[in-house]
Amino acid sequence: MTAALFTVDAINAMDAPAFLAAFGDVAEHSPWVAERALAAAPFANRAGMIAAFEAAMRSAGKDEKLALIRAHPDLAGKAAMAGEMAEDSKREQAGAGLDALTADEFARFTDLNTRYKNRFGFPFIFAVKGATKHMILAAFVDRIENDAEAEFEMALTQIARIFRFRLEDRIAA
Repeated sequence: MTAALFTVDAINAMDAPAFLAAFGDVAEHSPWVAERALAAAPFANRAGMIAAFEAAMRSAGKDEKLALIRAHPDLAGKAAMAGEMAEDSKREQAGAGLDALTADEFARFTDLNTRYKNRFGFPFIFAVKGATKHMILAAFVDRIENDAEAEFEMALTQIARIFRFRLEDRIAA
């Protein structure tokens, strides 16, 4: 876990800089999501805060959403191998076994990442917490044939799941 568990009361008592220090990294390299989610404070509960993060993302313009999607690293990609990802992403990918791929598995991920990005113009997004590398590869294969709009929406849905997982790790129920 990245940070200590916060209670909703403690979160509601935070000023903006403290809130951003605690939650500005929930959206991969996109602190604007936390800034906008804070506008929904005070939060009634953890679920309310999670909903505020999703609403902040969903209410953004298409260009901001695309930038948020593009801020995510490839799964088992070069950034992962070089350790150049956000701490949450490193931990999540390691939990799914993406830090211990065989050479053949790494080649398969590399091929799928390249094909996916060439097709859609952004990286494949999958909330990997609780998943295995086999589940992720199967989703890759299933989704690579989607149309662009469906896949854009799927990426946002997966990002909302990532928000939920990361916030559940930081906020007491």
